[in-house]
Amino acid sequence: MPDLLDQLKQKYQPVIDTIQREGAELQDVSLAGNQLSLKAMAVSEASKNRIWDSIKAVDPNYKDLKHDIEFRQGNQTYTVQPGDNLSKISKRYYGDANKYPVIAQANHLDDPDKIKVGQQLVIPAA
Repeated sequence: MPDLLDQLKQKYQPVIDTIQREGAELQDVSLAGNQLSLKAMAVSEASKNRIWDSIKAVDPNYKDLKHDIEFRQGNQTYTVQPGDNLSKISKRYYGDANKYPVIAQANHLDDPDKIKVGQQLVIPAA
């Protein structure tokens, strides 16, 4: 029979998956008394909110979860991945695909459609 830590990790695996999918830094997964302790640093407030939504989807009461989900403040750097566009990046960091001009302006992009895989972009704080 799995121990309590394994049981809680299995229960909250969708949250851990969301943290990883969001590109957040998972800093701690441990047992704190009878609760699973999750600590993560999300890339943005929008990302933090999506992680929070995942927690509520697993268990709206989450009495067996102690969580500390924060997000990075200030400008960040993002490396363009295959399939990215500024709208997708904007959605990830700001929760709104239509805020892509903020990223374009911060990076002095004349044509927002011409970003390249591997390119480093400054993502201004929301």
